[in-house]
Amino acid sequence: MFTRTAFKGTMFKRTSFGTVALAAALMASTAATRAHDETKYPDWKGEWIRIDGLAGGSFDPSKRPGRAQEPPVTAAARTAWEANMEEIRRGGQNYNTQVRCLPGGMPRMMIAYQPLEMIVTPEVTHVHITFFGEHRRIFTDGREWPKKIIPSFSGYSIGQWRDENGDGRLDTLDVETRGLKGPRIFDPSGIPLADDNLTVTKERIYLDRQNPDILRDELTVFDNALTRPWSVIRGYARGRDPVWHEDSCAENNQYVFIHGESYLKAADGRLMPTRKDQPAPDLKFFSQAQK
Repeated sequence: MFTRTAFKGTMFKRTSFGTVALAAALMASTAATRAHDETKYPDWKGEWIRIDGLAGGSFDPSKRPGRAQEPPVTAAARTAWEANMEEIRRGGQNYNTQVRCLPGGMPRMMIAYQPLEMIVTPEVTHVHITFFGEHRRIFTDGREWPKKIIPSFSGYSIGQWRDENGDGRLDTLDVETRGLKGPRIFDPSGIPLADDNLTVTKERIYLDRQNPDILRDELTVFDNALTRPWSVIRGYARGRDPVWHEDSCAENNQYVFIHGESYLKAADGRLMPTRKDQPAPDLKFFSQAQK
C-alpha cells in the first residue's frame, strides 16, 4: 500500500516521464512536418542571376533597349517617355528613380540588376534582391486581401501554390501584387507607370520544365499608363554556391540633382556638368545669405 509520500513521488515520476515523452513526440512530429515540407515545396535555393537576352537591363528581356521595347503605352505616357529618353541623350538622369537611390519597386525590381534569392516557407515566400536590398513577402497562408493596404514600393503580394505536373509536389507559385506607391518606372529608359499608383501585377513563377537551374517569371502588368496589360517572361540562372554582398546606393552614387538638372560629383568633391552647355546651379540663396 502506497503512503502519501510514496504516492506523490510516483506521480511526480509518472508526470515527468509523461512530459518528456510528450515533448519527444512533439519534436518528432515537428521534425516530420519539416521533412514533409522540404519535399512538398520546390527547390529554389541558391542565387538567381538574370538572363538578359537582348535587353541590357530593360523590362522585356526578349527585346533590345529603348524604343525596341515597344511598350503598349498611352499617348500621354509615350510623350513622357520620349522626354525621358531625350534627357538621357542630353546626359541627364533626373527621371530615373533608382539613380536617386529610391527603390525600383514592382515590377522593375524583378529585372534583378543583381542576383535575387527565393526563400520558401509554408506561410511566406521571401524574394530578396541584392540590388538596393529590396525585399518582397509573398503570403501563401490563405489570407484574404486586407481592407486597407499601406502602400510600398514592393507592394503587398498574395500567392497560391499549384502542382502543375501532378507529381504531388508544389511547383508553381501564382502571385498577385497590389498596394504600390511611386514614383516608379518600368526600366532605365524611363517607360512610365501611371501617377495614380493603381498598378497591379500578376506572376507565375516556376522552374523551367527542361532545366531546373533556370527560374521563370511570367509577369503581367496592369496599369493606367498602358493601353493593355503588358506581359513578359523573365528568366534567372541558378548559382549553387552564392557569395552574397551588400549594396548601398548612397555609398557610390555620384549624381546630384538640383532643380530638375542632373550633375555629377567629381573626385575633388566639386560639381561637374553631365551635358554640354549645361547651366550651373542657381546660387541665389547663397547670394542672399552673404548679404
